[in-house]
Amino acid sequence: MKILKKGKQCFALFVLSLLMLAACLAGCGKKEEAEDKIQDLEFTVVGQNEIPQELQEIIEQKKREPFRLTYTSGQDLYIAAGYGEQKTGGYSITVPELYLTENSITIRTELEGPEQGEQTGSEPSYPYVVVRMEFMEKPVVFK
Repeated sequence: MKILKKGKQCFALFVLSLLMLAACLAGCGKKEEAEDKIQDLEFTVVGQNEIPQELQEIIEQKKREPFRLTYTSGQDLYIAAGYGEQKTGGYSITVPELYLTENSITIRTELEGPEQGEQTGSEPSYPYVVVRMEFMEKPVVFK
């Protein structure tokens, strides 16, 4: 009887120790810090006719689901962000920030829905935005 009681106590102590370890690992992890902006970057939002053919084909394959991708052509870097299938038309995407940090290029895009009362149609849409900027040898971070 005493052995059984001690076994339960050891098991409870073991479970408690695991829970404490898990809590410490979850709470004590290094938080990812946002990198400081060095400068805003110049970019152009490109129309569908200005997107390189190969990039357009990749977007066409991926557009049904949200996507983030980059594409290089000569001295240009293209950054594309799509928001997947939306139930109607009338959506647009803005690019409030595109800036350089010490280690990366950071872009923030936002999906904006149709205006109240706007005619949107009944067909699904696949909103995405493509920006072109001067090529830089840095990874792109999407926000």
